[in-house]
Amino acid sequence: MKILGIIPARYASTRFPGKPLADINGKPMILRVYERAEMSGSLDGVVVATDDERIYDCVRNAGGNAVMTDSNLPNGTARCEQALRIVGEDYDSVINIQGDEPLLDPVMIDEAAGLLGVDYCATLCREMSEDFADPNAVKVVMTLDGYALYFSRSVIPYKRNESALPVYQHIGIYGYSADFLREYVGLSDTPLSMAESLEQLRILEHGYRIRVGVTDSKIPSIGVDTPEDLQRVREILNAEI
Repeated sequence: MKILGIIPARYASTRFPGKPLADINGKPMILRVYERAEMSGSLDGVVVATDDERIYDCVRNAGGNAVMTDSNLPNGTARCEQALRIVGEDYDSVINIQGDEPLLDPVMIDEAAGLLGVDYCATLCREMSEDFADPNAVKVVMTLDGYALYFSRSVIPYKRNESALPVYQHIGIYGYSADFLREYVGLSDTPLSMAESLEQLRILEHGYRIRVGVTDSKIPSIGVDTPEDLQRVREILNAEI
């Protein structure tokens, strides 16, 4: 199975414009994500899919692969699908890698890729220990055989009866077969996905399945949405030196 890792990266952002190029200890964030992705042993290629020449030039000048995509695309998934068409090679599957997670553990890419051996759509989660009410920490509940039942910004499951049942936080890395990715971007918006502002619910509402793996990675997943998040990542990397 030939797998392409795609990192969607937009310059425009309501909360943090230009964040892909934000400096993290001497290196733009998008390059840190790209380097982490290249550490995966499962990918046959890595490409940044952007709508901005500054990001494109940053990646290309560093020796990486990048493609220019339409600035009017609705989301990162659509950007991945267009990038796959632009690359034009015969890839069987795609791993959608978030461009704002500079601490990404390459192990997670390998885990998502492993799930694609038997499923057309896959993602990851990990057990939560705090901040259950944080709406930015998306939760997921699963079937006994590991398929998503629902994703929510609310706490799920609600524990009416005392239980040791864990709460799982969704990790925003996705794997798709190339065929399903093409089908997915054509699906219409759905009530729950719009209500929760969670794109992945569109898959479930249209009757498709999402395989969910519990990651073995202990590295924290920190999405950089604000300058405060950026400073936190800088401090973590400084502590590792």
